[in-house]
Amino acid sequence: MYGLLLENIFDYLKQTYGNNVADEIRKRANISQSNFVTHQVYSETLIPRVRDATYAITGTPKDELMEQLGVAFVHYVRQHGYERVLKVFGRQMRDFINGLDNLHEYLRFSYPKLKPPSFVCQNETKEGLTLYYRTKRKGFLYYVKGQIRAVGNLFYNTDVDIEVISHTETEDLTQVVFQLKFDNSSFEDSGTQITAEKTYLPVNSKIFFNAFPFHLVFNRDMLIRSAGKILEQVLEKLEGKQIDTEFSMLRPLLEFTWKNVMSHTNNVFTLQSVNETMALKKGGTDYEVCPVSHRPTYLRLKGQMMYVEEWDSILFLGTPIMENLDVMFRAGLYINDLSMHDSSRDLVLAGTQQSAELKLALDQEQSKNKNLEETMKKLDAEMKRTDSLLYQMIPKTVADRLRKGEPAVNTCQSFESVTVLFSDVVGFTTICSQISPMQVVGMLNVIYTIFDQLSEKNQVYKVETIGDAYMVVAGAPIKTKYHAHHICNMAFDMLDATLNLENPSSEGNMAIRIGVHSGAVVAGVVGMKMPRYCLFGDTVNTASRMETTGEAMKVHVSETTKQLIDSGEGYVLHERKTLQVKGKGLMKTYWLAGIPGRDPTKYAKLAYKAALCPKTEDSLAEEPFEERTEVFSLLGEVDQTDVVSLVCSYSASHASFTGEDLHASRMNDFGKRRGKEKEVNDLNISMNDINRDKFRSKVILHVDHNDTEDENTRENVLPVGRSKLCFIL
Repeated sequence: MYGLLLENIFDYLKQTYGNNVADEIRKRANISQSNFVTHQVYSETLIPRVRDATYAITGTPKDELMEQLGVAFVHYVRQHGYERVLKVFGRQMRDFINGLDNLHEYLRFSYPKLKPPSFVCQNETKEGLTLYYRTKRKGFLYYVKGQIRAVGNLFYNTDVDIEVISHTETEDLTQVVFQLKFDNSSFEDSGTQITAEKTYLPVNSKIFFNAFPFHLVFNRDMLIRSAGKILEQVLEKLEGKQIDTEFSMLRPLLEFTWKNVMSHTNNVFTLQSVNETMALKKGGTDYEVCPVSHRPTYLRLKGQMMYVEEWDSILFLGTPIMENLDVMFRAGLYINDLSMHDSSRDLVLAGTQQSAELKLALDQEQSKNKNLEETMKKLDAEMKRTDSLLYQMIPKTVADRLRKGEPAVNTCQSFESVTVLFSDVVGFTTICSQISPMQVVGMLNVIYTIFDQLSEKNQVYKVETIGDAYMVVAGAPIKTKYHAHHICNMAFDMLDATLNLENPSSEGNMAIRIGVHSGAVVAGVVGMKMPRYCLFGDTVNTASRMETTGEAMKVHVSETTKQLIDSGEGYVLHERKTLQVKGKGLMKTYWLAGIPGRDPTKYAKLAYKAALCPKTEDSLAEEPFEERTEVFSLLGEVDQTDVVSLVCSYSASHASFTGEDLHASRMNDFGKRRGKEKEVNDLNISMNDINRDKFRSKVILHVDHNDTEDENTRENVLPVGRSKLCFIL
């Protein structure tokens, strides 16, 4: 299979389906070459693999695809210098079809390793003819149909209706019978014979046979009655032998019988000797013409079969086919053995010179092509790297539109419902003040690399990072009704990942805050330089507020997001008190304590552990004062009669408690009041001391202490919130 066909096929695929699809087809067909050399031979399996891969990817039926490829091939060769060759093959459509079998023989000069099919015409009428197509390849029936239709339309302005009469396949041969219907009115003219009387000159058969040194004459019994003198010299004693045992018929692809020869006399015949030729030795000369290799040499003849009525025999007028001078020497032939009345001698000598020049040009072309292929591979690799980098910055759909020349503003699109997540590192400013800038970069690189992998896992799109802030969105640029669920999964994966991240400024783990909100946005690329895919709208601002008003190792969600995930089973949400959100006013928000497949207790403990860490200046500055007085959070379930001993310190400036640990026994600790240490009584708190109906909004504790400057008993109403003092419910 020459590269000309493959080059045409991929040219058609690129024009029809685009470069990306054509490249995907090439990969699926397991073809490594991105370019093909016109005169180079490739595997016969490539076209069937491309056909199957195209069907799998595009869904185009295989027969329809092959017919389209046949039409495309005629257009392709027309544009590459073969138009004149096709045009001179006949004045009418019937002339072209009758000479179709010979076309491939002429192409052998340019494509010497060509394995052409065989075409035979029969039953010709004014309305059309029957075409017999035989080939050793499989799967090209509709390819041939497309070629014949295209030739009729392009070169003869004739519509050809093609019907498949029969189609049989064996292990090594495919045979198809086509019925071609077209305007064949010229057939009658070709059948008209001139009846004027002519004077014929008698000729001696010996003189006639000497003029054709490679002729064969055989009768109905397939016995050779006469053979050319040169044939007798290179092949032993041909006369009297069966021609079908001494020669095999290569073309047409038919059985070598009298009947088949008589019915195809308008075709070019190719015969090959069954036995090897005899190399002649000339004594007394400076050289001997002997086989230059141990390869067997067979004589191949191409010519015309003619029935001679006076002899009741068929006359084959042939010419030897010689690829080069070496083949001629091995066959025992010389230049003066060839006929003088035709151009055989000129073709052999000129062909040898042209063959050397062609071989040199072909070698140079192959060398250039090899370098080109290497360059193309490097270019493909660079393009893939460029595309990968581009698609990391801009969604593929948006990037493709920008490549086509669309203005950036045209890529902006409205999304009615998406979910946005913001996260940041707790105490980032303090951490940065205690480590070097390169350590800050390394820390953020580790965090964001893990988060980037999680974004791909959870089908969310990373929008940007600013300092320690990380922003992702679900529902844009790819729309999905499960955007809130994807973001919630992403949030808890981020919490899990944080457990393995070490705080470089201390021995503890990193802690993050996460805020989530759902709503409408406009997304797209704006500006000309350093394009980025950005989100615009109040939804983005609100999601950012959810993060800044959140707490360490907790997922803070808005009521809008809560409504989207309420319908799903396994989502655990706890209502938070109404917050005053900057720019939004009062908002009802929620803590997302659990998602399907995750244990809420685990994440409550993470939040409790993070809350026990000392407050940094930047984290305190980010929290309103009332948030720092929230001291309770849910950890788990125990029986109502269980008693928990809490060791706490009491501050007179405001009612706040700090618990260092939880135990099932009594403990002592010291508290600070106005800079002086005071011993505080252990507090035994039972479930009966708690107003359970108002648990989510407040807890009433009775505190006994030894400070005589204060009241003996003080009732403190503390809102539930950050895990400073914790109890088990």
